[in-house]
Amino acid sequence: MNKKRCSWCEGDPIYEAYHDSEWGVPIKDDPSLFEYLILESFQAGLSWITILKKRPAFRKAFDNFDCRIMSQYKEEKLIALAQDKGIVRNKLKIKSAVQNACAFIKVQEEFGSFSQFYWAHTDGKPIKNKIQKNKDIPPFTELSIKISRDLKKRGFNFVGPTIVYAFMQATGMVNDHITTCFKY
Repeated sequence: MNKKRCSWCEGDPIYEAYHDSEWGVPIKDDPSLFEYLILESFQAGLSWITILKKRPAFRKAFDNFDCRIMSQYKEEKLIALAQDKGIVRNKLKIKSAVQNACAFIKVQEEFGSFSQFYWAHTDGKPIKNKIQKNKDIPPFTELSIKISRDLKKRGFNFVGPTIVYAFMQATGMVNDHITTCFKY
């Protein structure tokens, strides 16, 4: 018997595996949150499947998304990343990843963890929407606008409301699985 999934992932084994095991599952550990934040920022203007397929190369290129190491990247590392065919070679996004690593560390220092800062926006609880069809999933919400503004104020880049909403979905802050999906 086939599982009923959200239609956006159907037909691609990588997408289906991501949907079934990751998307919408609440994440509260900082290393995973940082990885998703960086990957979502690289996704801007691209499809998520492109990023998923490149995720192993991203992990290798960005030192497994260790924010402490990334915050110390120098110009020669940025040049090497811009030539790495395994990742998205957008120089602004690469530079932004380093900027976001520095901002992430500052948030950790201020709040004890990025997770505490992030999940405080929902009192630590996921938002469970009642989406009937994929076309009804909003590109952003009032909350993603608020979080986006808060992140930008703290020095983050490539964190507009749409990117933040995708981050919220990916990290399980919001459950946007359609109501007929087995993950709902």
